[in-house]
Amino acid sequence: MSEIKNVLFVGVGGQGAILASKILTIGLIESGYDVKMSEVHGMSQRGGSVSTQVRFGPKVYSPIIGPGTADLLVSFEEMEAARYLKFLKPEGKVVVNTLQIPSMPVLSGKRKYPQTVLEELKARTTVLPLNATQIATDIGNPKSANVVLLGALIKALDLTDIDWKSIISRTVKPKFVDINLKAFDAGMAAV
Repeated sequence: MSEIKNVLFVGVGGQGAILASKILTIGLIESGYDVKMSEVHGMSQRGGSVSTQVRFGPKVYSPIIGPGTADLLVSFEEMEAARYLKFLKPEGKVVVNTLQIPSMPVLSGKRKYPQTVLEELKARTTVLPLNATQIATDIGNPKSANVVLLGALIKALDLTDIDWKSIISRTVKPKFVDINLKAFDAGMAAV
């Protein structure tokens, strides 16, 4: 690989964006890439926005992804994709969970959740939408949606030659290994 790749994970606290980015980082490091990762928790424990940035290539000097430089945006929720779209390269791609999590203004009745987010994203870039939460629910645990999205990301980046199942098995808690392996396969198949 002769260039740096930038992956931005965005979501709402508790969705597992940080775990997904850590699994990606471990796999890339073990495969010989220079990798930098940064996390922004914000009010994540209160359901606020969370993002992680993963940059990898032959030599990476900074963990920060600037506006217009992300190759791939992985969004765990529709509005977060819209919120962070400015970070995507013009030729970049968005892997988005079609889940809608109402924010406080929506929950309080002051705003309505926009119903055209996916259409607006598709008008601006290449979008790979999947209902990762439903896929995860169907295989047995809705909390494994993060690994469904990770599988979709791996397929979109064509990083399938890395032994991701081994990395997942070593990274998640033992009682969740089997469900996460199924989630990873389902994410790969969904793209």
